[in-house]
Amino acid sequence: MSVSRILLAVFRMLAALPYSWLRRLGNLAGVVLYHGVRRRTHIARVNLRLCFPQMPEHEREALILAHCKFFARSFLDRFMLWYRPEDYLRKLVQLENVHLIDELEGKPLILLAPHFLGMDAGGTRLSMDRTMFTMFANQKNKVFNEEMRKGRARFSGAMVLSRQDGLRGAIRKIREGVPFYFLPDMDLGARDSVFVPFFGVPAATVTSVARLAQMTGARVLPCVTLMTDTGYRTTFYPAWENFPGDDLEAATRRMNEFIEARVLEAPAQYLWTHKRFKTRPPGEPDPYRVDGQPIPDTEIEEVPLEDNAPATEGRSA
Repeated sequence: MSVSRILLAVFRMLAALPYSWLRRLGNLAGVVLYHGVRRRTHIARVNLRLCFPQMPEHEREALILAHCKFFARSFLDRFMLWYRPEDYLRKLVQLENVHLIDELEGKPLILLAPHFLGMDAGGTRLSMDRTMFTMFANQKNKVFNEEMRKGRARFSGAMVLSRQDGLRGAIRKIREGVPFYFLPDMDLGARDSVFVPFFGVPAATVTSVARLAQMTGARVLPCVTLMTDTGYRTTFYPAWENFPGDDLEAATRRMNEFIEARVLEAPAQYLWTHKRFKTRPPGEPDPYRVDGQPIPDTEIEEVPLEDNAPATEGRSA
């Protein structure tokens, strides 16, 4: 048996623990992560220094520690989402304002799901009640890659498309009325991005949400999943009116402003360990460099559309 399969077996056993035990274990693992994985904590420090320059350093450090605990908890919970019974997960993840998505049933719909650490739990819970799809970035480890794909598609309402395949399939599904659970708030490079502020810092932000809404006539319904003491809570927000309009850059700025507001409500639960500002405007230095050297980049790669995709369908996220 490979090391990867042994680890999966261990995680599967951990997923069977009572949730209170798993939460404590995650908090302990978060302390280890905070002290032991310096590359990730360095990225978080840079992000928080850029986004909250007025925050005292000791408060930023406390925020990073809290984030590491939430991060570790969400990692362990991922296996619970893959293996625990459906009834258990329905109780674990509570839905708030669910009437907002029910009202748009059967219509082209993009579920805007920013990178809060509960995003996997929210996607899993929603797929129990309705057909929907998301995009998946293939992982280097083939064993974990296949298990992750199966875990995210375990319920009959879930469909997973490969990010590497581009957005042609996504466009077709949206037009068919299948909701797209979309997480667009990552730095995927300069291609198909515009520099719009994120907490006042120019951030390369994909215009995919605006372009997909424009191409398909989809409504954009934001949803945010946060961790609670007893599980998770997925909250829906009213669908955006007059979106995207004629100005894709303004529409993308509007998206970032919405995400900023949600981050301020639960700052420790946003994904600060991603290099959100790695792509810079011409002439600006890489803010993540250490001793003049760039940090090796293992983030999600930019997603290409098929070479023969029609120009009217734009390019990918």
